[in-house]
Amino acid sequence: MTARPEDGLHTLGRWTSDRASSTPGRVAIDDRGVTLAYRDLDRRAAALAAAFRAAGYGIGDRVATVTGNSADHVVLFFACAKAGLVLVPLSWRLSPPELADQLEHADPALVLVEHEFDALAAAALARLPEAARTAPLGPAGVEAHVPPPTRRGAQALEQREVHDADALLMVFTSGTEGRSKAAVLTHANCFWTNLSLSRTAELNSNDVVLSVLPQFHVGGWNIQPLLAWWTGATVVLERSFDAGRVLQLITERRVTTLMGVPTHYLMLAEHPDFAAADLSSLSHAIVGGASMPAALLRVWHRRGVALSQGYGLTEASPNVLCLPNEDAASMLGYAGKPYPHVDVAVADPATGRLLEGAATGELRVCGPGVFAGYFRDPQATAAALAGGWLHTGDLVERNADGFIRVVDRLKDIYISGGENVAPAQVEAVLLEHPAVAEAAVVGEPHERWGETGAAYVVVRHGRVTDEEELLEHCGQHLARFKVPGRIEFVSRLPRTALNKVARSRLRQRAAGQALEGSEVRT
Repeated sequence: MTARPEDGLHTLGRWTSDRASSTPGRVAIDDRGVTLAYRDLDRRAAALAAAFRAAGYGIGDRVATVTGNSADHVVLFFACAKAGLVLVPLSWRLSPPELADQLEHADPALVLVEHEFDALAAAALARLPEAARTAPLGPAGVEAHVPPPTRRGAQALEQREVHDADALLMVFTSGTEGRSKAAVLTHANCFWTNLSLSRTAELNSNDVVLSVLPQFHVGGWNIQPLLAWWTGATVVLERSFDAGRVLQLITERRVTTLMGVPTHYLMLAEHPDFAAADLSSLSHAIVGGASMPAALLRVWHRRGVALSQGYGLTEASPNVLCLPNEDAASMLGYAGKPYPHVDVAVADPATGRLLEGAATGELRVCGPGVFAGYFRDPQATAAALAGGWLHTGDLVERNADGFIRVVDRLKDIYISGGENVAPAQVEAVLLEHPAVAEAAVVGEPHERWGETGAAYVVVRHGRVTDEEELLEHCGQHLARFKVPGRIEFVSRLPRTALNKVARSRLRQRAAGQALEGSEVRT
């Protein structure tokens, strides 16, 4: 069948070509002080795409990476976009067995490894049943020579023009609950989610974006960086998050916007340089991953920084809800309303019936940003997309004006004495205590009540408290059945690569199960 012109209207490979034509000398990437102009970004990406085709790679071939954030990785992304390949960025924070599991599932034609992670990648690759071809990233690596693709009993994939429905990114979910799944995002998914983002969190060619989220996470691409490269802005790439360095970069690079999770903003606010830091260039910041505590929002508002809270998930590419700046003060605790081009519904968790008006239930999502499915997992895909809606698994409250507040994960809700308890509500109360820096609550078995809450608390440096004081504090603000049955003090909470609390590990701990490799310390 002959491809129609409209089949490739929304492919991302042309983004760098367009910018190289219109603003060739503008800085696209500032990678630890080394800059890359748009003309050079496009030149390298186009050359690598051509080399992939010449080496026999076809539409849908997967290229896995184990690398930190880098300009070389961005070049590879756009090369994949131009050649119709699928970038599979893997987490360098995984253990060798975990990484091997994802590599085996992804079945890549090529694995590209940054030198820093050679040992990790080698240990993971040694566990695979069949050898995989590898190469380094960058001009001295894959850009100098592309190895032939690994073929495991499969025929070579076709070479043709790239279509909107072709896969572009394959991102493994965060895995807070059990084994990670590989979510497939198409060119159209990435186009529409960035278009949606641009209608609320506007960027232009004068913006300087500080990117601190890891590029093995969907937010490392689709929350600001890709939009910045679409609009001709500059992206300052950081390999990890260090509060002191971020404050320094905001001043030195005149950063105008960034995206982080609440933990990032807390670490910045608690840094000794925060009060005196020059934040005058930082006009806007995005918060995702979890709800921002009201007190922390006020800290940033006092520094004159507008914060947009939002909600998203990998399977939605990820942008779903956003709370605009003008509503931030009056709608504290809300994730907002749907982005443009995104439809949402609230469904009764028991019956699946869609609810009208003010309602509490499971959030469901529909629109061109919703993913194509889980790679080689039709059963999980069918369950996630049943009835034409993406089932998020998140319990939300929608008010009469359509603003949505995320209550908790449905699977995190526990039942105490017949009453539903949302851990997020209990955690919010604990965080209001001046001695509490972090808190996580899970349900644990109880002979009389079925379940009660087990609260894990990190005490703020220089503060002193005890279980009795915190339970009394909870009792003043919560119904009795919501007050935790016990409080355990820890030095830190187990977290995923994006700083989300790994609740499954806390539930295992609460149930008295052995927890290998736990980050929790008593």
